[in-house]
Amino acid sequence: MPDIRLLTLAAAACAGTAALFGAAPELGPPFRDHAVLQREKPVPIWGRAVPGEHVSVAFAGQRVGTTAGPDGRWIAVLAPLSANPLGADLLVAGKESVTVHDLLVGEVWLCAGGADMESVAPEDASAHFPLIRHFKVERQAATAPISTASGEWKACSPATVGQFTAVGYFFARELLSRLDVPIGIINSSASGSSLEAWMSPAALGAIGATGRQALSFTPGQDGPWAPASLFNGMIHPLLPYAIRGVIWYQGEGDVGRPADYAVRFPALITAWRSHFGEGDFPFFWVQLAGPRSPSGGAADAWARLREAQAGALALPATGQAVAIDVGETERREVGRRLALIAKATVYSIPVDYVGPTFGGSSVEAGAIRVHFDFAGDGLTASGKPPQSFEIAGADRVFHAAGAVIHGDSVIVRSPVVGQPVAVRYAWRNAAEANLYNGAGLPAAPFRSDDW
Repeated sequence: MPDIRLLTLAAAACAGTAALFGAAPELGPPFRDHAVLQREKPVPIWGRAVPGEHVSVAFAGQRVGTTAGPDGRWIAVLAPLSANPLGADLLVAGKESVTVHDLLVGEVWLCAGGADMESVAPEDASAHFPLIRHFKVERQAATAPISTASGEWKACSPATVGQFTAVGYFFARELLSRLDVPIGIINSSASGSSLEAWMSPAALGAIGATGRQALSFTPGQDGPWAPASLFNGMIHPLLPYAIRGVIWYQGEGDVGRPADYAVRFPALITAWRSHFGEGDFPFFWVQLAGPRSPSGGAADAWARLREAQAGALALPATGQAVAIDVGETERREVGRRLALIAKATVYSIPVDYVGPTFGGSSVEAGAIRVHFDFAGDGLTASGKPPQSFEIAGADRVFHAAGAVIHGDSVIVRSPVVGQPVAVRYAWRNAAEANLYNGAGLPAAPFRSDDW
């Protein structure tokens, strides 16, 4: 892990060198050869130069100028660009000039989170997708927001695909096949990270947490996964790069803390939108799959974290890909489900993108009828009775229950619960979840109670 004090000193030294020798302006971390710029939005270009120096930016027939401030920082904004699969050069000039080569214009998505997002794509001899470009932000934690980060853009090929985030890669492939424009994925992920590590100091302050708040699993309150540490080191250096939206996969490190997650996940989303300055851009996430092996703690700890994740759907322009049925290692299907949400809600492509969702329940003659929204052409259970349903009576003790599909509802009953009052589905850490709609999308875990 890089020493943050050394990183800060190195950045200051670079700025001082530029001021002393009049070197070419420096560009922000994402502006490297082979980058993808976001289409159809204003595109900020930024960096550092000699304080007071005039800087001009030229790209795709545009030329805009600005002046570096007293701290050497400058920013110029290009007018919205049309998609372009042909590489073009970005020229930035002050007293000297620098050229960034082979930039495409298309759709840019930030892929962030923990181990499930960081997990790399399998090697693939057929992965010839030069219009998919990947930028991996090197892992670094920081005690305060910094502007420097290491990384490079790579075009997708059999030689490079094994370095891509797997979820992001399969998401990008699905979009490319329908949009036919360049797709840029910025991979800012770190295994073992907590939600708080990705929250900005401002977001933590807004909910009453502090940047030095200790987490139960760190090497102390100043550890690399301390609150705000990964935002400071791996998100802040990207601001304000123009993006279409975010896909997020994280949560294992927060199992056992659903009440905290329920408050802090919406706060993270709201703060990131504010920091990027693009309004309510799309923010989609993967609901936790089942654990690879039996986990300690409560049998429903993962279910409660999933519920906390789903609560963020109350925010605008959000979406959730359910993964309870595929497990943690099925990156291709997870990427596809995220892409379905993007296709339908961002790109207006008519596809089904939501599985059956709990729409309410009613008691009927010793059974509970569960009503579902987004049942599509009808419910199915892969040739078996629906599994993982439970019901409870007034004693609040849940028992396994049989279930029968009836149109867009499911009737659930148990011989040991004569007067049921509550029902749950897939409310276990690793449940056998086999309820789908006609589009093959899984039902989201749910409970009708709040016990």
